[in-house]
Amino acid sequence: MSTLTTTDKAPVRAWLPTMLALAAIWGCSFLFISVGVRELHPLYLALGRVVAGSVVLVAILAVKRQSLPRDPRLWAHSFVLGAVGSAIPWTLFGYGEQRIPSLLAGIWNGITPLIVLPIAVLIFRTETFSLQRVVGLILGFGGMLVVLGAWNVHGGADLVGQLLCMLAAVFYGFAIPYQKRFIAGTTLSGTALSASLLICAAVQLAIVAPIVTRQAPPVPWSLSIEVVLSVVALGALGSGLAFVLSLRNIRLIGASRSSMVTYLMPVFSIIVGVIVLHEHITWYQPVGALIVLLGVAVSQGLLRTIRRKPTLAVEASAA
Repeated sequence: MSTLTTTDKAPVRAWLPTMLALAAIWGCSFLFISVGVRELHPLYLALGRVVAGSVVLVAILAVKRQSLPRDPRLWAHSFVLGAVGSAIPWTLFGYGEQRIPSLLAGIWNGITPLIVLPIAVLIFRTETFSLQRVVGLILGFGGMLVVLGAWNVHGGADLVGQLLCMLAAVFYGFAIPYQKRFIAGTTLSGTALSASLLICAAVQLAIVAPIVTRQAPPVPWSLSIEVVLSVVALGALGSGLAFVLSLRNIRLIGASRSSMVTYLMPVFSIIVGVIVLHEHITWYQPVGALIVLLGVAVSQGLLRTIRRKPTLAVEASAA
């Protein structure tokens, strides 16, 4: 796989199927989490996920005859990213889905781009604010309040579950600019980097999970086949194959455009939640999700880009 990015030259047919596959894999991950927490503590569910993902990625490295990172500083950054980008948010989503439907957790994941922007500007200083971005953030915040149903909270459990999922998205929002600041410039392959992150997350969870739960991890044969398959799917697909597909799209169309997969994920999480788990959704949750996505589009200038393309096409035709 070439490490060069051909952002403007890659045809749609080269990256769109991959993006749809990623949205389906990551969108369905919330279904697997909902099934997994029926029998597993959220910490052990996250541990099983990172272990399965690590095994898949290490196997890919072995086939490609590539090695893991050797730079201690890169492992230090991987340790941080393993915590804030994998171990903590995946555990929080597990706790959250003990209280709320999987489709609602998928909606909350869609706010990640709104979290990335202020953290990138205020903490890592890799981007700058503009009036357009401020308007987008205000719209996104309003959409978050609509999703929460801030005017109509019936009980603490639902609110706590939503806040846990929102906090998970905040950790995602911290991890993305952190990776851009400290790791994006490395020549290490994406597979090796992803494997190092998952290995670090596995070590962290293997230490923390027994302390918090005060019990040993359950043996696989004590779990139902549905839970075992959900853990394998979360690791092998959501944390293994998905990372490889994501790297492919980043190299084809760049990081900014490839991040649009986040906008498609809630669609799949809602579909599988309703069809497979027979979950119910209130009117204001999808409405709030649309407002959030509008805020994301405004803050990232997507609407302006869409308007500009037809104008450029007309000018080119006239010329």
